[in-house]
Amino acid sequence: MLERFSLGGRKALITGASRGIGLSLCGVLSAAGADIVAVARDTAGLAEAARAVEANGRRCLALTADLGDRDEPERAGRAALDAWGTIDILVNNAGISFPKPLTEQTIEEWDLIQAVNLRAPWLMARTLAPAMIAQRRGKIVNVSSQTSKVALTEHGAYAASKNGLNALTKVMCAEWAGFNIQCNTVCPTVTLTPMADQVWGDPAKLDPFVARIPAGRVAQPVEVCDVVLFLASTAADMINGQDLFVDGGYTAL
Repeated sequence: MLERFSLGGRKALITGASRGIGLSLCGVLSAAGADIVAVARDTAGLAEAARAVEANGRRCLALTADLGDRDEPERAGRAALDAWGTIDILVNNAGISFPKPLTEQTIEEWDLIQAVNLRAPWLMARTLAPAMIAQRRGKIVNVSSQTSKVALTEHGAYAASKNGLNALTKVMCAEWAGFNIQCNTVCPTVTLTPMADQVWGDPAKLDPFVARIPAGRVAQPVEVCDVVLFLASTAADMINGQDLFVDGGYTAL
């Protein structure tokens, strides 16, 4: 049974790896046996990710990249392939948000959110998929959001990007499932990360939201990471094109 959930011998690329869910993913996936390519803008955070991976006895290749730049996802993906030959697991985790009402969101903010949250996952997958196709094995896990399914005020641009990511993932499944590549999304509720703290740090805003979650709390990063680990393992080989919600029951209501 443990072999089915092991990532031993696998190479995983994680974007947004310098903090929050991405940093936790570096620890969880390396603890399961994977070598990690950590991609992020924050050099200091990447150093922390490398320490977490190496503490588990695995290799870490840290790549600095601004995924909002149209050329950077492909450059980082090419660098990973040049260094390690192939990537078995891609976790598109990087994401940004500028919470504002729709009437106040700027075009520049809208475009940057789409670039990081939607365009970059496509470009990274487009870069890495040919090697997965050649080896007839691969896992792509796109970190989406609960608000890809339910409306959340002041998150119009973010919700649009995550809805798009869910749809993009299904097309990845349709095009690549025949090559034994599984593509799924993980859709967390509010998760205790630095980005979430910036948006939800005020109890007057967070408490009414938590009151709508049947579990009565928000998520911990490791709870999202464990679902990614499952999808990245051979135990999930028959799960493809799905959106898995880690939301304490919020979307069940």
